[in-house]
Amino acid sequence: MTAESAETGYRMSMPPTAGERAPAGSDPPGVGARPARPGRTRLSREAIVAAAVEVIERDGEQAVSMRRVASELDTAAMSLYTYVSSKAALLDGVAEYILERMELPGNPTLGWSDQVRALVRGFRDCARRYPNSMGVVLTRQLSSSAGLRPIELALATARSAGFDGAQAVRIVRAFVAYTLGTLTSELARAHQDAQARVPDGELLNGRGLVGRLDPDQFPNVQALAGPLLEVDDAADFEFGLDLLIRSVESLPRDAVRGPAGESPV
Repeated sequence: MTAESAETGYRMSMPPTAGERAPAGSDPPGVGARPARPGRTRLSREAIVAAAVEVIERDGEQAVSMRRVASELDTAAMSLYTYVSSKAALLDGVAEYILERMELPGNPTLGWSDQVRALVRGFRDCARRYPNSMGVVLTRQLSSSAGLRPIELALATARSAGFDGAQAVRIVRAFVAYTLGTLTSELARAHQDAQARVPDGELLNGRGLVGRLDPDQFPNVQALAGPLLEVDDAADFEFGLDLLIRSVESLPRDAVRGPAGESPV
């Protein structure tokens, strides 16, 4: 997820006023959407939101507007307002669309650490599928029941492990921050790899630079050049997740709230 995609500032795209000329082919004021032409996507809230997600993933959050989404659907911007009342409502729908596709743990008998792993992995997988839409999710998720479901499950997991109050909230935030941080690093590295190519097409991976370093100034970089330059995103993520879970396990906690009363450690 790039910094640009996480920006929340935007100008709402409003329908033409009575004094403005509607775009060619748009419906007259007060008239419903025309029957769909052959090949045109049938309008619905779901189709409009899905088109908005496609725009965001392709061109970034700043590119989405009612007119842009209408263009994607080969219809007039005015016709969208029958299904979504504003750009703000459209972005709420985008957040719901993404979070509804997040795989949540379905086994209530799992221990708290396994529940956390399943939640975090589900969130990471969802963020990897929709990296440019995550800025919308993070700024709008509390405005819908779909956005609250993962949070409710995460807080329930923390409380069942004996954490409560502000401590439970901070633990959930720590796991979210870790997941987003690793994803940002992965995306930045992928972008750098795609851009850092020499004229003959060979990828610049840093090995040439390491070989030219002064060993007296960079002895550890040279000694660990192999593992330093070989990146396994999945393995790195799981290693960090293990560290975070172990750190959380060492925190003091209240009485266990789990239904079976089992020990959280």
